[in-house]
Amino acid sequence: MQLMAQLQWPAAVGARGLSWLWKRSRRVAVAAVVVVAVVKVRAYVQKQQRRKRWEAAGQDVVVLHMFVRGKNLPNLSPFVLKLETYLRMADIKYEVDYEEPMGSKGKSPWITLNGQDLADSQFVMEHLASKFNKDFSSHLSREEKATAHALRIMLENNTLWGLAYWRYVQDGGRAILTGMYVPFFVRLSLTAFVRHFKKLIWMQGMGRHSPHDIEYLCKQDLAALATHLGDKDFLMGDKPTEVDCAVFGFLCQLMYASAGSPYARMLETDFPNLRSYCLRVKDKFWPDWNACLDPPQPVS
Repeated sequence: MQLMAQLQWPAAVGARGLSWLWKRSRRVAVAAVVVVAVVKVRAYVQKQQRRKRWEAAGQDVVVLHMFVRGKNLPNLSPFVLKLETYLRMADIKYEVDYEEPMGSKGKSPWITLNGQDLADSQFVMEHLASKFNKDFSSHLSREEKATAHALRIMLENNTLWGLAYWRYVQDGGRAILTGMYVPFFVRLSLTAFVRHFKKLIWMQGMGRHSPHDIEYLCKQDLAALATHLGDKDFLMGDKPTEVDCAVFGFLCQLMYASAGSPYARMLETDFPNLRSYCLRVKDKFWPDWNACLDPPQPVS
């Protein structure tokens, strides 16, 4: 009996301790639940208010959700610049929204059109091409379409990771900090942000190579692109097509948001036709380029 009493005594003390702790802390717990509920309700109300503004854009007006403008180019995301260039190429009316840049797939850009949300730049372009009858590749042969597809995939699924390695690992994210407005709390978490991207690049595979090897691989990609372009006005001939939007969006990152990188130097020394091409597309579809910078710049 004495042994049983000795075993029960700590349990009883523990139970009383937990009861005391709950009485002391339940107010805090209830308050925390209320705060979380208020935050969620407030976020929901703000989301509905934003959606009302998006719907007010009008019928068949695209609301383009994206990151804020850059200081030297309209956007530091090649995919945002790709989609916005397509909207200009197709002469589709659109408005820009910076409040909610990340879509349902956790990526930017995305769009709202007539109350419908669509994500992923490529899927969005294909949807808009069908809806507005804006297929700029219809005159291409099957072989040419296959080539355009392969070149786009090369840039967006291989070369892109080389650029990401330079931006977030070698340059430590400084190109982002100096190239666009970044909130103070994001600047404080830059180390964790860079660590996250480094992990992503490692998982993708590009980050497992040495910087020298990564530079070599990306140079091979740019060489293939420059060889195919040759002296043509646009990638697939004398008329711009959808693939030019993707290529332009990517090359702009090298020209205007990668100062000091080996890839910016390559456009100057090794692949001048790519640089000239980028300027040609810019002049054709971005006559208001300077006005789309943050802060806006005078027309040169």
